Amino acid sequence: MEMVNIKINNMPLSVPKGISILEAARTAGIEIPTLCYLKKINEIGACRICMVEVKGARSLVTACVYPVNEGMEIFTNTERVRKSRKTTLELILSTHDRKCLSCIRSGTCELQQLCKEFGVDDEGRFDGANPVHEYDDSAIHMIRDNGKCILCRRCVAACQAQHISVIGANARGFDTHIGSAFEKPLDSVACVSCGQCIVNCPTGAIYEKDDTAKVLEAINDPEKFVVVHTAPSIRVTLGECFGMHIGTNVQGKMVAALRRLGFDKVFDTDFGADLTIVEEANEFLGRVQNGGVLPMITSCSPGWIKYCEHYYPDMLDHLSSCKSPQQMSGAIIKTWYAEKMGIDPKDIVVVGIMPCTAKKFETKRENQSASGYPDVDYSLTTRELGRMIESAGIYFKHLPDEEFDNPLGDSTGAAVIFGATGGVMEAALRTAVEKLSGEELKSLDFTEVRGTEGIKEASYTVNGMEIKVCVVSGLANANTIMEKVKNGAADYHFIEIMGCPGGCVNGGGQPIQHAVVRNFVDLRARRAAALYEADRDMPLRKSHESEAVKRLYAEFLGEPGSHKAHEVLHTSYVARPKYK
Repeated sequence: MEMVNIKINNMPLSVPKGISILEAARTAGIEIPTLCYLKKINEIGACRICMVEVKGARSLVTACVYPVNEGMEIFTNTERVRKSRKTTLELILSTHDRKCLSCIRSGTCELQQLCKEFGVDDEGRFDGANPVHEYDDSAIHMIRDNGKCILCRRCVAACQAQHISVIGANARGFDTHIGSAFEKPLDSVACVSCGQCIVNCPTGAIYEKDDTAKVLEAINDPEKFVVVHTAPSIRVTLGECFGMHIGTNVQGKMVAALRRLGFDKVFDTDFGADLTIVEEANEFLGRVQNGGVLPMITSCSPGWIKYCEHYYPDMLDHLSSCKSPQQMSGAIIKTWYAEKMGIDPKDIVVVGIMPCTAKKFETKRENQSASGYPDVDYSLTTRELGRMIESAGIYFKHLPDEEFDNPLGDSTGAAVIFGATGGVMEAALRTAVEKLSGEELKSLDFTEVRGTEGIKEASYTVNGMEIKVCVVSGLANANTIMEKVKNGAADYHFIEIMGCPGGCVNGGGQPIQHAVVRNFVDLRARRAAALYEADRDMPLRKSHESEAVKRLYAEFLGEPGSHKAHEVLHTSYVARPKYK
């Protein structure tokens, strides 16, 4: 690698040739502010917040896209630079809805933070005519408020990176705004509800539809029995809402907080994950042994499922018919558990705490009502739970560690790793390989399918048969693999697809991290590492060994793949148009 010698604020540095000034400054421990920049996603130099001085240059330059070269002298904090950044912020505010106190991103807004850092004391300095701002609440999962939009285009880039591209810059000049083609609302285009636009937005222009008021109303209704269950990844991300280190496992405190919020029972979606593996592994073995449609593709990620319905409707038969862990958990709560407890399912309210905004859409899907009532009534994001805990005055960090309620609080290590890309595949392999071989696995770690890469391939020989698998995260990568399958260029037996890059740990409902963190910290790897650590510490690490799952089949379902299991735990999919 060719190196060049430069100076930043008179400090000599040797850095790789061609990297940006922004990255070079980072190596020197100097933070250059940005608004539009997202590494490898949105590198367009649009916001002009990152302007710096370069000796000999005619004007200030954009640090995020300007490459370093030999002998360059850079100044990041001169009076000229600071004045430029402050003026840019004031110009942005001139067309910005400044109702900060009531904004969902107040306190976590990148624009707000920069205004504080650069001493913006006259937010109305450039006030004048304002464009007409669009407010779109048509989608089930999110709201788009262009009054808070700063045209950084991070949401557009995130949507493009997902191979969706249903939003973009419409009109020109003063009237430029973010919208869909022909100004259609989000519910009329092929948005898959993944929420990557939300976690990448620097302001409150895009945010999830908040269902916390409805959940609190149910909790306060004496006629309702309110049950909550939490997805595998939540235990290693919720702590970030309270300033804890990325990847901190807060399972015990999370359970304690949920009890103090007033939920009647606190269950673990990991139970549903174990159940999903048992059913999914049985379905896979049936397809392999009976000439069924292959490759079979996982159905846990609702963003991926909706993507397949929109973009590959002719390939829906490749999808596993299993409901997701969220929906399986809800179905079992309102059937088996309701029956055991003598509670009418109409009086049960099931709340899922999920890393995903697409889960909100999933609760409204057809064929998701095993009891005659919706399997899950409300799906809250990690962020919504964080806000509930905060508004209730609960000191999260000081809570004791408590355990989930039984019987739907029991789970295995295989379920925990569902939250990371490759986790579902590894969990399924632990069960499927043992079932195919009839022998106990000597090692439970299928490391070939681990890691944050977008596409991972592996093959395993079981009883003389080669099983080829593929693990995919991010919908752009899903498109690549689906094209191969469609064209006969792939001979996989089993494919795991997660809609969000890195899997659930990087879901659209996870805690917001500023771009400076997203650009230089591997959130996916840190959060996933905590899940694999939890898996290693579990007494049981194979889904089919779960005593709670065994009891469920003995008392209610009969056996994996039974008629009863299909009634309660399986679903179907529908072809969806790209535009309405």
